Amino acid sequence: MRKYLLSIALMVLSLASFGQKNTKVVGTWLTQDGDSKVEISQNDDGSFTGEIIWLQDPTEEDGSEKLDEHNPDEDLKKRKIMGLKLLKNFQFDEDEEEWNDGTIYDPKSGNTYKCYMWFDGNPNKLQVKGYIGFSLIGKKVSWTRVTGDA
Repeated sequence: MRKYLLSIALMVLSLASFGQKNTKVVGTWLTQDGDSKVEISQNDDGSFTGEIIWLQDPTEEDGSEKLDEHNPDEDLKKRKIMGLKLLKNFQFDEDEEEWNDGTIYDPKSGNTYKCYMWFDGNPNKLQVKGYIGFSLIGKKVSWTRVTGDA
């Protein structure tokens, strides 16, 4: 009976540690330029997305909200930057300990890139790499976790 209970306890602990690894990307992140914050969350299907929740300069000079003016799709040029989902469809890869198979949208250029994210030891610095084609060629940036009311 003890062996049975010990086995169940070990299984529960291993599942809990996987869940913590899987979701440590969840939270609010200050982007590399410090001009926006992205809230990363996990969807019901287990994938991860990120949405812009704060902009340093949320309005244009005339007081109107910033729009996705660089988007190549004319219809999407009218959508607001605030609330924009710029990270989509990320899956956690347990072997690589990274979130991959996702895309990142850059509202400054209007381009969408393949993307993956990972931690280099510091749980408050998220490494984000967007690329076209092969992941060897691309741009890597670091986002900083926002804690408290910051």
